[in-house]
Amino acid sequence: MDTASPAPAPAESETETETELQYPFPRPSAVEVPPVYQKLRGECPVAKVRLPSGDDGYVVSRYDDVRTVLSDLRFSRAAMLAEGAPRLTAAPPMGGSLFTMDPPEHTRLRKLVSREFTARRVHNLRPRIQEMTDELLDQMEQLSPPVDLNPVFAFPLPVMVICELLGVPFEDRDRFRGWSDAFVSLTSHTAEEVMEQRMSMVQYLAELVQRKREEPTDDLMGALVSVHDEDGERLSEIELITMGITLLVAGHETTVSMIGTCVLTLLRHPEYLAALRENPETIDHVVEELLRLNPIGDGGPFRITLEDVEIADTTIPAGSGVIAAVCSANQDPDRFGHSPGEFDPARPTATSHLAFGHGAHFCLGAALARAELQIAISSLIRRFPDLALADEVGNLKMTSGMMVHALSGMPVTW
Repeated sequence: MDTASPAPAPAESETETETELQYPFPRPSAVEVPPVYQKLRGECPVAKVRLPSGDDGYVVSRYDDVRTVLSDLRFSRAAMLAEGAPRLTAAPPMGGSLFTMDPPEHTRLRKLVSREFTARRVHNLRPRIQEMTDELLDQMEQLSPPVDLNPVFAFPLPVMVICELLGVPFEDRDRFRGWSDAFVSLTSHTAEEVMEQRMSMVQYLAELVQRKREEPTDDLMGALVSVHDEDGERLSEIELITMGITLLVAGHETTVSMIGTCVLTLLRHPEYLAALRENPETIDHVVEELLRLNPIGDGGPFRITLEDVEIADTTIPAGSGVIAAVCSANQDPDRFGHSPGEFDPARPTATSHLAFGHGAHFCLGAALARAELQIAISSLIRRFPDLALADEVGNLKMTSGMMVHALSGMPVTW
């Protein structure tokens, strides 16, 4: 990501020996996470940082500590909405969604959604995901290589899947990119641009909800429109709209990023790629290691402390903004053993990664993301046995200024 220099600058409230880093931290390349995390895990596991908003905050970098931040209710999401609370970005967080709720409100809303966004629904969708994958690969096969994998496969597949699941017209997909980029912006959009995109998406989802009220459907959004819990309590109108936004953005943005980086990892390790082709039944575990190794962003979820909390012998004051650096936690050698920055499909601890979070906010769409990655990767390498990167790794770039980033281009040949 594009950031200010990582060289620490003294903060007014700090002693001469303390320093403040600028977050997000810079990457040396498209295939390396910020190297500062290795130093922080060893020397400063709770590091004071300057956030993109200009506010001060903390980055927690060790695996066990990140799990604590993600699961301990003293680290709040709802408090992000409080007046005067530290902000991650210049734009205020959007209220009314799972991302800005704590129990019991979060529990109620998640329960209503979970009743419809079930493992069975995802399982039943797998044949359709395979069909859409095959259609895209058929089209890709007609092209003359080299081609950029992003526009022909990595982007359209997750968008097609989430449109199918939610019951959103696929022809509106070009609008999703602008909306999603604004929703996951760290520094790439102004606060005004973010708010403008939000309002556009709210209007779109409000119209979609109304259509599904008038003409009920059996897709996920149609089910959510009519859902009740045991006491007859409904999702409110604003909850429906924000849930639709949450599922639409989170349901494709992260998977778009992961398809590209996961395929790149395999192409950089031909011995493991050959082993996967010979043993396609290992795809499930391979995907877990790919999820561990390839973060969707160079940080992690944001929380606000409700009281003073001690982490790694450091007291984080009440009202502080805290980033749970999943990116760092998933490469902590104390949890993942030898060479945690290397790809090892046989790594026994790979499944304990935190790519989908931990605790009450564990990703609702984890099963869908796993299904898409398993189908997409296995189908791609089966269809194109000579698939190879068509450029030098050093020439590849990541998109910048986002909470979720992706390869800006992924040229391949076959």
